[in-house]
Amino acid sequence: MNNAQPVLNYYNLSDDVKAFSTTRHGGVSEGNYASLNINEYCGDSKANTDANRLLLANELGIDANHIIMPHQTHGVESRIIGEEFATLPDGVKKMLLEGVDAVMTNIPGMCIGVSTADCIPVLLYDEEHHAAAAIHAGWRGTQARIVHKAVQEMRMAYQTDPTKLKAVIGPGISLDNFEVGDEVYAAFEQAAFDMSTIAEERIKRNPNADDPAKAFERKWHINLPLANIQMLTHNGVDEANIINTGICTFDNADNYFSARRLGIESGRIYTGIIIR
Repeated sequence: MNNAQPVLNYYNLSDDVKAFSTTRHGGVSEGNYASLNINEYCGDSKANTDANRLLLANELGIDANHIIMPHQTHGVESRIIGEEFATLPDGVKKMLLEGVDAVMTNIPGMCIGVSTADCIPVLLYDEEHHAAAAIHAGWRGTQARIVHKAVQEMRMAYQTDPTKLKAVIGPGISLDNFEVGDEVYAAFEQAAFDMSTIAEERIKRNPNADDPAKAFERKWHINLPLANIQMLTHNGVDEANIINTGICTFDNADNYFSARRLGIESGRIYTGIIIR
């Protein structure tokens, strides 16, 4: 008999929703998947992810069938989850969630969420129309403005007024640890981000340099949480209504999965929201 109990990081977003991120604690997976990994796309065994999903569902007080997990591809595709979704065959559900990086719903009891392990998970809640969204914003999604796209899609689907949205910026990699190549910096610059606020050039020691002149090198760092906060505020979201966890996954790899720390073959954080 398994006595594991998921340890979740809950967010006080509204009395009308349950919003959370999973931690690494309270599941059955082992090694770099230890222990609460519900993502079946990252190399963990199906037996473990199924068991962890059930543990999470029990903790949340919902049916495991109501935990929605898209298969993300760092794109900007979104999917609206309707009432009939839970009744569909598993194969059809998987097909509908393939290549999806944002999900939204206005159905109570349906848990929509995204998986991350350094990328930035963003939750949105429209209190006025009782609708929510979960968004996976890695550097590619952020650069392609997936959060902006999701806000606009909520406006069309639910008549959402962005000025009344509440948001969560979940655990993800911090500016200090998100070192990028010049091509990533250029991609953000070409997409007209305010680089003076979201990027810093830092000098780093190169321990493998044969030439003393190359013992130090300059590297760009990008602040993904801030880039997404800026996107929200530019869309009209009040900064006072944005919960920024400030949790760096790289610095907290004992508690949260970090692909840069643990490798790609490791577990994923699931950041979700359920309308009550």
